[in-house]
Amino acid sequence: MFLSRAGLRSCGARIATSNTRCASVLAPTTPSAPTAAEATPLHNNNNKINYIQSFSTAAKPSTAQLVKQLREMTGAPMMECKKALSTPEVDHDLEKAQEWLRKYGSAKASSKVAGREALEGLVGVKIEGDRASIIKVKSETDFASRSETFSTFVQEIADAATAGDVNGDVDIGAFMASAKDSKGQVLSETLNDAILAIRENIQVDSMVIMKASSDKSVLAGYVHGRAPNSSCGSAAAVVELEVTSDAGSEKAEEAAKKLAMHVVAAKPTYLNPESVPEDVVNKEKEILLEKMTGTNKPPEIMEKIIAGQMRKFYEGICLTEQSHMVEEGNPKVSKAMKSLGLEVKNYTLIGMSK
Repeated sequence: MFLSRAGLRSCGARIATSNTRCASVLAPTTPSAPTAAEATPLHNNNNKINYIQSFSTAAKPSTAQLVKQLREMTGAPMMECKKALSTPEVDHDLEKAQEWLRKYGSAKASSKVAGREALEGLVGVKIEGDRASIIKVKSETDFASRSETFSTFVQEIADAATAGDVNGDVDIGAFMASAKDSKGQVLSETLNDAILAIRENIQVDSMVIMKASSDKSVLAGYVHGRAPNSSCGSAAAVVELEVTSDAGSEKAEEAAKKLAMHVVAAKPTYLNPESVPEDVVNKEKEILLEKMTGTNKPPEIMEKIIAGQMRKFYEGICLTEQSHMVEEGNPKVSKAMKSLGLEVKNYTLIGMSK
């Protein structure tokens, strides 16, 4: 096949055009300089300004990410967090979502759990200088009471109670409505947050605050059956010992800790025989007299028998008369403390009785 001279010229033109296009595609392109709005000057040296091109890569977190963050912040269930974030007045704002949950989620959770039986829980203790608090908070299940959220709540109350100026038994309702936690939030709101997170009936059941009776006194405590990663447990005691000799000051704190351990184990009801109410003493004597009715024993013998039985009675219910379960040889508590130059002045015991 032969091409005419005109055909050859036409074919060569097409090939030249094609080569030009390929060169245009393959040739490296020179990037255009960024505009003033897109560029950021790094430095100015000899009137030469270097620029870097900046791009915005920040993206708004997704709803799933916000729900996860809100759950971590509040402990509320996933659906509650999703509902809070999607509410029009919240509009996926985390801070507003927290407020919404406190206002609506806590109230709803509290109404659902109110009245349900709460037999589990934890006891918390806080000792600070000459003040100590011992608190019992109840929950419905042992699983909930062993959670970090619950134990943290118990300790928050104990800390706040010690920081205040109230002594003895406390009006729990008034205290919860006025005292604040470590974040500055009123404890009643902290309780609502705990209920929202745990979804159980939580009750602040008992609260006792001790203050040392003199500047020679030492306070120490013991917590039994501690929850994982917590200073709270199933029972706790706080003991006050007064130093009565120079030797006692060195041993006071250790002796108080050991005595607190004894208190948790022995569960005394009263400090000493003098502190036992008169009606309790008279009732016990009546029972002993009834037991000896018809024995025909002389009155003086009956009095000796009753006196001996009353000593045993006091040993069972009075701390100072009990055998020290932690000290070697189990000496009587009052004698053991006297030998150390100490005297038992006060104690408090709280446990999770079922």
